[in-house]
Amino acid sequence: MKRDIKGLKVLAALALFFAPLFLAACGSVGAKAVYDYEEFPLERKGIELHLDRVQLAKNSSTKNKKNILLVHGVTYSSHEFDIDYKDYSLVRKLAREGWAVWRLDIAGFGRSQEVSDGFMPDSDYAALDINAAVQKIVELTGQDKIDVLGWSWGTVTVSRFAAAYSERVNKLVLYAPIMSGVGDVKVKEAFHHNTWEHAADDFQRNKAGAFDYSIAERELIEIWCSSCWRYDKESSPNGGRRDICVPQAKELIDLTKIKNPTLVICGDKDPYLNYKLVKKSLKSLPKGSRLEMIKGGSHVVFVEAPYYRDFQKRLMKFLEK
Repeated sequence: MKRDIKGLKVLAALALFFAPLFLAACGSVGAKAVYDYEEFPLERKGIELHLDRVQLAKNSSTKNKKNILLVHGVTYSSHEFDIDYKDYSLVRKLAREGWAVWRLDIAGFGRSQEVSDGFMPDSDYAALDINAAVQKIVELTGQDKIDVLGWSWGTVTVSRFAAAYSERVNKLVLYAPIMSGVGDVKVKEAFHHNTWEHAADDFQRNKAGAFDYSIAERELIEIWCSSCWRYDKESSPNGGRRDICVPQAKELIDLTKIKNPTLVICGDKDPYLNYKLVKKSLKSLPKGSRLEMIKGGSHVVFVEAPYYRDFQKRLMKFLEK
C-alpha cells in the first residue's frame, strides 16, 4: 500500500502540473463539449464563500431553467465533482444534460475563505451557507426552486437546509447519506490534517491491500489526489467531523422533516453507511422519492469504472422525471 501511495504522489504531481486551470472553452475527453465556467461573489457572516457554475457554452445564460447545487463532504471540497478524466465528471455530465451546475465550498473548505475556528463550520452552520448559496442562485436565475445534491457529510447539511427551506428546493439528492453516527471518536483538533493517504482512502482495495484498478482507474485516483492537494491543501475544518463521529445509534438526518421528492442513492459496499436506516428511508420520505443502491459500489461509486455510468443514469432518471 505504501508503494501505491508513493507512486500516486509522483504521478499526481505530474497530473497537477498539466491540469487546466479553467473549464471555460475546453473540451472533455469523450464528451466533445465546450463549457462555460464562472465564479459568483458570495459572502456570509463576513466570510467569502466560493460559488461557481459550469454549463454548456451554448446555454450560456444566467436564466437557465435547470439548476442544481452540488454540496461536498467533510474533508475535501467541491472540486471532486469534476474529475477531468474521460467522462467521469459529474459536473460535465449534468451540464451536457442541460443543467447549470453550481458548486459551493463551505466556509473554511477549498476555495472559500479560511476560518480561525475549525469547529465553527459544523452541520448547522454549513446548512446556512447552503441557504446563502441557494438564495444567490435563485436571485441570479429567477427560478423559485432548484435541485440540490449532497454527498456524504453533505447529506447531513443539505437535509438540514431542505428541512428549513423546502420552498427553495425542487428535488433533493442524498448521495451516500450519513444517516447516523459513523463511530464514537473524540475529535479533539479543530482542523483535520490532510494527507495523500487520506485523500485516496475511499478507493477500494484488493485483498493484498493495493488499490483495485479494475474498480477505480489509476489515472483517476492520481487526478483526484492531486486536486485534493491543490484545492484543500494540508487542513480542513473539523466541525462536521465532530458532528458525525458519534455513536451509530444517533441519527443525524431527520427524514420526516424533508418535504421534497428525494433520491437516496449509494453503493452497497460503503463502510460509512448505516444500511438499516438507508433501506427503510422511503418510509419517512415524501411521495415521489426513490431509493437506489448500486451493487459493488463504495463511497465514491460516482467515479468507479464499473458503476459511474449506472450512477449517472439513475440520477438523471430521478431529476428528469
